[in-house]
Amino acid sequence: QVQLVESGGGLVQAGGSLRLSCVVSGRTVSRSTMGWFRQPPGIEREFVAAIFSNGLTDYRDSVKGRFTISRDNAKNTVYLQMNNLKPEDTAVYYCVSASGYNGYAYYQPRMYTDWGQGTQVTVSS
Repeated sequence: QVQLVESGGGLVQAGGSLRLSCVVSGRTVSRSTMGWFRQPPGIEREFVAAIFSNGLTDYRDSVKGRFTISRDNAKNTVYLQMNNLKPEDTAVYYCVSASGYNGYAYYQPRMYTDWGQGTQVTVSS
């Protein structure tokens, strides 16, 4: 059974930083596609970042240069470092993992079979 447990959300002023953590059990992060999605109020879940088994990463355009996804293989944990936060980054952030390719692209929610419970990030102006 795969479990993803996020932490690190909170309230921060615009321009501030937060680091989200996702502790994973039941799946090896270094061998999987891992990612972060977010759901702003009243909006569908949207792709934020992904890290692939080969270590390559990708991001949605609006967070490029501000967010960094990484992993610690020894701790089996994935991180999302968020800098220069903006009010439009306010959302519930979800850690996700994929059991393998299922026909969907990595930026589509249906690619991922496992989701964490979510952590709230609120950025005040």
